[in-house]
Amino acid sequence: MMTRPGQVPPEEEQRRALRSALEVADLTLEQVWTRFFALGGNADLLEVDGHLQGLIPLASAEADVLAHTLNERLDELFTQRRVPYSTPIRRRPPVSGPFAALLHLVQAAHSAPPDRLAALAAEAGAAMGVGVDVHVADHEQRRLWALCPAGGRSGESLPIDGSLPGRVFQTVRPLPSEAGGVPRLWLPLLDGTERVGVLEVRVGSTVELYDPALRQECGWLAAMVGSLVVTMAQYGDGLERARRNRPPTPSAELLWQQLPPLTAASDAFELAGLLEPAYEAGGDAFDYSLSERSVSLAVFDAMGHGLPAGLLAAAALAAYRSARRDGRGIDDQARAIDEVVADAFPGSAFVTGVLAELDVGSGRLRYVSAGHPGPHLLRGGKVVKRLAGGRRVPFGLGDGALTVAEEALQPGDWLALHTDGVTEARDAAGAWFGEDRLVDLLSRQVAAGQPPPETARRLVHAVLEHQHGLLQDDASVLLARWVRDPRP
Repeated sequence: MMTRPGQVPPEEEQRRALRSALEVADLTLEQVWTRFFALGGNADLLEVDGHLQGLIPLASAEADVLAHTLNERLDELFTQRRVPYSTPIRRRPPVSGPFAALLHLVQAAHSAPPDRLAALAAEAGAAMGVGVDVHVADHEQRRLWALCPAGGRSGESLPIDGSLPGRVFQTVRPLPSEAGGVPRLWLPLLDGTERVGVLEVRVGSTVELYDPALRQECGWLAAMVGSLVVTMAQYGDGLERARRNRPPTPSAELLWQQLPPLTAASDAFELAGLLEPAYEAGGDAFDYSLSERSVSLAVFDAMGHGLPAGLLAAAALAAYRSARRDGRGIDDQARAIDEVVADAFPGSAFVTGVLAELDVGSGRLRYVSAGHPGPHLLRGGKVVKRLAGGRRVPFGLGDGALTVAEEALQPGDWLALHTDGVTEARDAAGAWFGEDRLVDLLSRQVAAGQPPPETARRLVHAVLEHQHGLLQDDASVLLARWVRDPRP
């Protein structure tokens, strides 16, 4: 590298900085060389001494190892004085500001129990100059519960229907508020695309509510906290307990542990499912798989109630996943479920269900309906047909006969899979929720532009309200929307 007259060459500038650093490092030359050698330096003690005295030049790589040796020592003593390297290096992590707050949150969460998430989020917010509270949705998706910094949840909650924070949860869009004279920004908490709650951010003035930089920084914090709600919940009961309104039955506990995330999305598809009654579920389950080329969907409804039905549904789900993940098609998936149900539950045990697989490139849908209600196809905001093909006996009662039906889908289409607990819910007068009410609700929600997660939430709540909150059978729904044209 050429230098202008009067300019100090980079290697000489580095050597001067090395000597200066050595003066304050409080290490002997032998101690410096020992550290240098431990970091991979190859020069001997005399060569290092000669380089520092300006008598023997070291190769750039060796000089950089020496610079790093003294920088590590300076890091132990100071933070500002640094010996320059011969080539540009990446900037050090920030020590203040939003990035530093997020970095501290991630690092602290690695060794923190789930109960501390609210406190960690509040600390990150304080480092960014805002107040923060975390609100998680209960499993019925009816209320948002504030987490206490000391662990657990407070006794205060906000309704998802009819409140501004609830609207943020429904629409997954941030909204400002000045209620009670306190300027707040409410942001959705998401794990990927799954809604887990909302983040309350309190700012100092109304003007800050519309500061685009602050909004962006708060969005980063909300994204981080949303993911941590889900990941940290796997290591303890604090966060899970905060999302429960009452103890689940053993069968419900089993099934919720087997279900995939309630919402998922790819470039081409968005999926959402929901299971009710959340705390007494017995035999319903659903599953899915997204890939670049295909989308797989499944719903199951095991015979009976309680834990025996839960075990039966879990076995069917495990057999389906095992065959699907092994790369086997719908034919072999159905046979695998038949074998597991028949072998593990001898007698007349069975599981109804639908298996479906869509080729994203061609739009060809292949499906099987094993004694189960057929999926509904929505196009242009309307239910255009119920897929009635692929009929066979329930899983566990199979005799080898299998017909796989096909349907051509188009980008923008929806598929709605459900269990019979949806249409067969009865009100106090004995009236069914029925097929017509299901079709009407789906059509209205889709035509109104509601996404699959919110449509699923409103559908199962409508079923619960029809039966006055006490379902006699599980009611599950799995919705899939082809969101855009497939990739070429």
